[in-house]
Amino acid sequence: MARRPRAVFVTLLACTLLAGLTNGAQAVRGSSQRGAAAPAVLAPAKPKGTAPTALGVQKVLAASMKDPSLGRHHGVYVYDASRGKAVYSAGIATGFVPASTMKLLTTVSALETMGPDHTFTTKVVRSGAGSIILVGGGDPLLTTKRVTDSLDFPPRASLQELAASTATALKAEGVTSVTLGYDAGLFTGPAANAKWEPNYLTEGIAARTSALWVNEGRLNPGLAKRATSPAQAAAAAFALQLRAAGITVAKAIKPAVAASPGEDVAQVHSASLGDIVEYVNLHSDNDGAEVLLRHVGLATDNGGSYAGGIEGVRTTLTKLGLNVSKARIEDGSGLSRTNQVPLDVLAGAVRVAASPDKPQLRHLLTGLPVAGFTGSLEDRFASPGTSAGTGLVRAKTGTLTGVHSLAGLVRTTSGTVLVFAVATDSAPPAKALDARAALDRASAALSTCGCIS
Repeated sequence: MARRPRAVFVTLLACTLLAGLTNGAQAVRGSSQRGAAAPAVLAPAKPKGTAPTALGVQKVLAASMKDPSLGRHHGVYVYDASRGKAVYSAGIATGFVPASTMKLLTTVSALETMGPDHTFTTKVVRSGAGSIILVGGGDPLLTTKRVTDSLDFPPRASLQELAASTATALKAEGVTSVTLGYDAGLFTGPAANAKWEPNYLTEGIAARTSALWVNEGRLNPGLAKRATSPAQAAAAAFALQLRAAGITVAKAIKPAVAASPGEDVAQVHSASLGDIVEYVNLHSDNDGAEVLLRHVGLATDNGGSYAGGIEGVRTTLTKLGLNVSKARIEDGSGLSRTNQVPLDVLAGAVRVAASPDKPQLRHLLTGLPVAGFTGSLEDRFASPGTSAGTGLVRAKTGTLTGVHSLAGLVRTTSGTVLVFAVATDSAPPAKALDARAALDRASAALSTCGCIS
């Protein structure tokens, strides 16, 4: 399916969800500028009309939440972001397997700890005469070749660009032959998550997380198969780029440890963290989320391991005012079926991102898929009873076998901005599409209600 230019959505959405917040178009445009933080424009506008009531919300959700395709364990949580108070909840006594809505917790933590303007640097440093080391900085979207498609978002750093700069610097010194090493030591601990299904790695559903990779660990861009050693594969790809740029590279390419501080030869910078967060949530990028988890661990002084990242997320969410005491967090992407998260925590990530005093978190909102238009919601909201939510619901999706969830926000007919999370983790696999449609109807129903009786 052809991609629609991002500018199209500025026009489409300015009169829908973002109308009644402040200048929403500015937020979308600003988010695509390298290093530009999304301004404080998606915080709820001054509330208008009568506040929604618990009974009113319950009535509009009743039919959707009684759908048998949702199974025995399903629930919903709704928060009035325009007035700063919880409105309604049901079925939330226990946590849920969040699937990819877990990415909201990871990405909001990344924005809070590092800020939306932060970038990740991939560099080449000297290591003695005629020897260089490729050092990974944890850029989740680093590519082999420069991306020239003007519609591609966000802009990405490439090994091709880095090799060209490296070759220029080496030739200026009269060096045309080098040995190459690679350093992926920024991240530590196991590269694969023990809580994932074994086939996730073998079937290309996810990559082994590395501080140095290209094309998210894929052996070929756009294909599923992943490298057993993403860092080694990246170094081999870089060697090819160097040779193409006129530098002879010794055949043996081995792991190395770059001196700190080292003497830089060349470097490239990732897109801004804000833009990366938008990409991860819009496309439900499992690999990008796992890299950001490691960065949260580093940013909170817990280390760049899985354990460090998880502790960093828990600490950060707590500082943001979310109660994670009943949450079990096993990864950054939501691939683990052993994750357990209360719905108020999932909604809470959206709630704090919409807070007027947290403009640094706004990219969480601008990156949410738009019902019927973008990302993982592009092909949703087409079943009966869901069309009212098209263009109005912005939400992160979550899907595993038997697990379906939505967490995001919607503007009601009365002008109230409602933050919500709705989920099931007991849907019969044969009823997956029906369960997903039921959640779509529930969020669409919120967009149509005054919810006052």
